[in-house]
Amino acid sequence: MRNTILEIIAENAVNYPDRLCVVDGRGEYTYADIWHAAKCAAYELKAFGVKKADCVLVECTQNADYIICDFACNILGAYFVPVEHKASAANVQAIYEETEAVLLICEGTYEFDAKTVSFADVIKEEGTELEDWEFPAEENTAEILYTTGTTGKSKGIEVSHRNNIAIAENISFGTEMREGNVELIPLPLSHSHGLRCSYANFFRNGTIVITDGVTRVLDIYKLIKNYHVTAVDLSPTAASVLLKLTRGRFAEFNNQFDYIQIGTAALPEELKAELCRQFPDVRLYNFYGSTESGRSCVLNFNSEDDRKYCIGFPTRNARFIVTDDDRNEIRSGAGHTGLLASAGAMNMKGYWKQPELTAQIMRNGYVYTNDEGYIDERGFVYVLGRKDDIINYKGIKIAPEEIEEVVAQYKAVKDCACVPVAEKAAGQAPKVFLVLAKPEIFDKTAFVRFMEEHIDANKIPKYIELIDEIPRASNGKIQRKKLMG
Repeated sequence: MRNTILEIIAENAVNYPDRLCVVDGRGEYTYADIWHAAKCAAYELKAFGVKKADCVLVECTQNADYIICDFACNILGAYFVPVEHKASAANVQAIYEETEAVLLICEGTYEFDAKTVSFADVIKEEGTELEDWEFPAEENTAEILYTTGTTGKSKGIEVSHRNNIAIAENISFGTEMREGNVELIPLPLSHSHGLRCSYANFFRNGTIVITDGVTRVLDIYKLIKNYHVTAVDLSPTAASVLLKLTRGRFAEFNNQFDYIQIGTAALPEELKAELCRQFPDVRLYNFYGSTESGRSCVLNFNSEDDRKYCIGFPTRNARFIVTDDDRNEIRSGAGHTGLLASAGAMNMKGYWKQPELTAQIMRNGYVYTNDEGYIDERGFVYVLGRKDDIINYKGIKIAPEEIEEVVAQYKAVKDCACVPVAEKAAGQAPKVFLVLAKPEIFDKTAFVRFMEEHIDANKIPKYIELIDEIPRASNGKIQRKKLMG
């Protein structure tokens, strides 16, 4: 059994030396290339003083160099700590200091006290392979992934090698990924979704094709055709942008793709419908999970199993329960919801050096969430939204996404967000914030009439406020607490 992604790369370098492992904007890299480069990079890192259990920050350059540095850290038993490309100096400094990192590998320069080197210092064409090393144990830490901090201070999530194998299994079995899959990944590899998608493809001896976003459509088309891409990994935002930019032409790959997988945020019903329309013969997966509990539930929404708020079945290594507010397991249903919790080998080791915070959400092998939902009689899992976001209006629970999906269709609305506001008689009531394309011609009466025609009477927002911008995190998620403050 292969216990680490590193072992998979090493085995593939022997069994499939000439098979493409990574394709980026600069070239092609076989499994043999990546493995040789990783051992050479490990040699250089050791020369810089990196040793077992040291933290190494690596700026995400969205190319093979970044992947090579990941595996070089694994070879030394060091902890790989991704940071976003061109992240603010304050954020990088905070992570560097919190992890007590010994090195920062980056493209630019930072004006704080850190030992920094360039990628060219680590990855050399005529490098020397490190010889004296051993594969890390599966329970050892592989990486520390920092969240985007949508609800406060970013947290370092400690992930083991076994966690990464379990997540790779969840993805590869969840998508029915075939041997030698070729997947386009435009999502940033500094975040868990794109990075874990890469690991899953390596697990299936496949190829990843890396791009920096989806806006360079012609380049993406060339990559898809030249490398016969069989799958695509997208966020809802990336999928929406790609469909808009291609104006229906992306559907020409309906007969080429095996699947498209979506994750990182809630998937709007309108976008689901459009993807199904353009790709009737493609498996379309919506993944549920978090950095703490990776890829724990999946649904092929281009199938008869698709239902509103349904996130599908637990993935290969996951199991779910529903609890009350005191974390006691309950029998749930559409009329009796609770909070979701998941257990399995994909669950993180814990928050980096924060045992008290870890204890707040982990107990008895379960990661407890603030997501309100239920499990039906067939075992399908449903998520209505985050408990703090769910609007409890006179006992009726309203998911803000349900309102936003309708409001976003109004022609004058550029962006929107719905949040609960306190109301003495009803407990809470829905309020909608609007960003308008042309505020000067907005007709509030016509907008209210539109909502009355498309939203149930007991769910229509009672309050409407016009603002200049909806606060969103870097991954596109609405920062509702800023609107509720």
